[in-house]
Amino acid sequence: MRAVQVITPTGPSDLEVRDVEEPTPGPDDVLVEVHRVGISFPDLLLSRGEYQLKPEPPFTLGVDFAGTVVSGPEGYPAGLRVAGVLPHGGAAERVVVPAVSCFPLPDGLSYDEGAALPMNYLTAHFALVERGGLGEGETVLVHGAAGGVGTASIQVAKGYGARVIAVVSTDEKAAVAKQAGADETVLVDGFKDAVKELTGGHGVDVVLDVVGGDVFMDSLRSLAPQGRLLVVGFAAGQGIPEVKVNRLLLNNVDVRGVGWGAYAMVRPGYMQEQWRALEPLMAAGAIKPPVGASYALEDFGRALVDMDERRTLGKSVVRVRD
Repeated sequence: MRAVQVITPTGPSDLEVRDVEEPTPGPDDVLVEVHRVGISFPDLLLSRGEYQLKPEPPFTLGVDFAGTVVSGPEGYPAGLRVAGVLPHGGAAERVVVPAVSCFPLPDGLSYDEGAALPMNYLTAHFALVERGGLGEGETVLVHGAAGGVGTASIQVAKGYGARVIAVVSTDEKAAVAKQAGADETVLVDGFKDAVKELTGGHGVDVVLDVVGGDVFMDSLRSLAPQGRLLVVGFAAGQGIPEVKVNRLLLNNVDVRGVGWGAYAMVRPGYMQEQWRALEPLMAAGAIKPPVGASYALEDFGRALVDMDERRTLGKSVVRVRD
């Protein structure tokens, strides 16, 4: 079967589609025929050998995927439409995934949308609900709001009854954030003053930051009393920001780390709990992943480059089979 593999960790341009042996499932595994693979930031880092997980090459990329069950334990009959998530290995024609990381895909969602769901929406749920303690009626500021995690965070926050202000870099991306459900959009240049005006000087209760870099301090300044700044990533690539803790004390605000993978991967059953919490939002239409560009399997590397250069809108997906 075909799989997208890292032969040498020298970046997305050096990925290869190779023939590999079909995986054999264990008793608690689901064998899935993959239709779509989502493009995720860990894939980019894995291709460069920069991720905290460092598998021995050659290895297969692919964190998010959607397809149909070939075989599985009880609850996973053949033909069931599913979405799944793995540390890597999903970018192949067939994949084995532990049942705890494999979820039934609602009929109202396509395979494209299914491949956009697991990592981004479970990360958003973990960030906002588990780490952020989001309450109904609170205001959330989302950076990188037109990307995969950004649009997921908008929809999860809205599903939990929050007001969402989306921070974007262009008018085109503002339209994507609005379509995802944001109440207001502001451009990243001067966002602090715009947020102050939109909140009547009060500030926001939660900031979800996947960007880092230069926006960090103004995000901290945008928090209301007892606000929480959630550090999800550093997509800006400008280094890791630092904060003087006296600022936290004086304003009664928090900076909280969000490491969904490190938390969820060592707690069997936690991802299933998250999925069940999100299912009512899927059924109500609050969760409807915006899918951006679609690529052939052979163009997996190009999809990663497009994401790295911040040309993507929503979640990009790769077609494994029609």
